Amino acid sequence: MRARLLLADEQGTVFEHPYLLATVRSGEELAPAHGRPIALPVNAKLAHLPGRLPVGVHPETGELELVRRFEVGGRMVKPQAVGAILPPGYTRLLLPGEVRDEGAQVLPQWAYTAAAWSGDRAVVWARHTDRRKHWTPERFSTPKVKALVKAHRARFPANRVLKQLETCALVYRCFTSQNIFYARDEGAIPASTMCNAFCVGCISEQPDDGPPASHERMTEGPLAQEMAEVGLWHLEHAPGRTMVSFGQGCEGEPLTRWKVIAEAIRLIRARCRKGSININTNGSLTHGLKALYDAGLDAIRVSLNSAHPELYAAYYQPKGYSFADVEASIALSRERGAYLALNLLLFPGVTDRAGEVEALCRLVKRYRVDQVQTRSLCIDPFQYLEVARDRGALGKALGIETLFAKLKKANPSLVIGNFARGLSERRTVRA
Repeated sequence: MRARLLLADEQGTVFEHPYLLATVRSGEELAPAHGRPIALPVNAKLAHLPGRLPVGVHPETGELELVRRFEVGGRMVKPQAVGAILPPGYTRLLLPGEVRDEGAQVLPQWAYTAAAWSGDRAVVWARHTDRRKHWTPERFSTPKVKALVKAHRARFPANRVLKQLETCALVYRCFTSQNIFYARDEGAIPASTMCNAFCVGCISEQPDDGPPASHERMTEGPLAQEMAEVGLWHLEHAPGRTMVSFGQGCEGEPLTRWKVIAEAIRLIRARCRKGSININTNGSLTHGLKALYDAGLDAIRVSLNSAHPELYAAYYQPKGYSFADVEASIALSRERGAYLALNLLLFPGVTDRAGEVEALCRLVKRYRVDQVQTRSLCIDPFQYLEVARDRGALGKALGIETLFAKLKKANPSLVIGNFARGLSERRTVRA
């Protein structure tokens, strides 16, 4: 059954168009929906896109039709395009089929996914890329989380890391922050107020003319003893995939405070050898990363949107470093035998360009990357298209599924998924 176009009224109520079929977007290309969608996952949400007009396909002529007016209950409304927000563990394959209306504002920072109506259900163009159950939303924001936060704050009342994590856990509902209070799996340790990149899609700091930031950045850089206090307790008490991670969405770049983090790692490892210590980083300061490995760091997740220096720089807008430094940090991580993951910010129609795929495959093969963690880039699609237009490695968009297949061919042992792997799950390549 062919998928029907979804659209919404001004209040965000979603409707199925009576006859127009859905369209999808891959980069600059708007086309009739193709490929095989899946049912809207549990915990996914349909979302209306203010200032974006839906585009459908006439089932008889095959022509694209821009929908500027739509009748609902006897009244004419100006419709809004509809996309979907996916839960953890899923990766989008295509973008919503929509165009910007005149005067449209920048959309909030979500990873908008193509959605439609087929038969009796909503469908999305996405892939279930990680089936691990420990990140399912049902395990988070449970009724007991407030009590757990209160109890942990009482253990360490002056700890500024926990003060920040309380906000992240209860206000932003950050899963990694909540894990600290649930005492399980991967727990967050925010460390830095500073950043040496000005990412276009930064979720903690935006210019005045940008979208509202998803998080408020921490304002005080904690002491090594404060970070060690939180990390040590977590590693000693958390069962399962026990891990602490420096570098969170509520902070800047952790390597800008590498000296303090190195001291925190030494304090932790002086008393506990259990679990894993990871850093989520842009990989900018290789000398600082070296000090962290000397202190006991064993895993790294390097964030990038592209393996091409031009497109990388256009999005990250680095200050005082370049993609060459990022690659040097990746090389160092392989030399040190760390678990090496890439936090790949995926965007259909750009990340899967033929040239971009080739560059990513070379990187994965050269450094025998252990894992690619797929992250659908949370940004207004048109905002990123402006960044990526005529930049980076070009070529035809091959599709996200083809990108995955080529990455696996470049390194057959590569893990492609959304979540970090604990020590028992890792197949680490040694130099």
